[in-house]
Amino acid sequence: MTAEELWRKSGFTGTYEAWSFGEAPDELAELVVQEIKTATCSAYDLYQAEGEPIPKVGDYSIILNSDGEAVCIIKTTMVYVTEFNKVSSEHAYKEGEGDRSLDYWREVHINFLTNELASVHQSFDENTKVVCEEFEVVYK
Repeated sequence: MTAEELWRKSGFTGTYEAWSFGEAPDELAELVVQEIKTATCSAYDLYQAEGEPIPKVGDYSIILNSDGEAVCIIKTTMVYVTEFNKVSSEHAYKEGEGDRSLDYWREVHINFLTNELASVHQSFDENTKVVCEEFEVVYK
């Protein structure tokens, strides 16, 4: 099903963004559907480089799998910007990946953010700002 088809079927109105998680989109989308993954993060500087606004509370997103098929609709419930080295163990747990520990989160996200920032010719360090987003599934 396409994002547009899922949006129409849901009965929601207004606007939405459709996207997939950068690494392991199928696995992470499934964690969202199971409501294990209720948070995500991305590099703040990437939004700046691409001239995109950061997510805001109340935004709707359609999560896509690796084939571009719509999996579910989420609604953003919290957004904040912090430095990578200040991300909490609570946020790491809400991301739902691996053993859900901060150590696991840091290991995976150092690689992810390094690659994400390299795509816009920037580098990662422990003080890199990240956009932390929490969400809830509103339609499956």
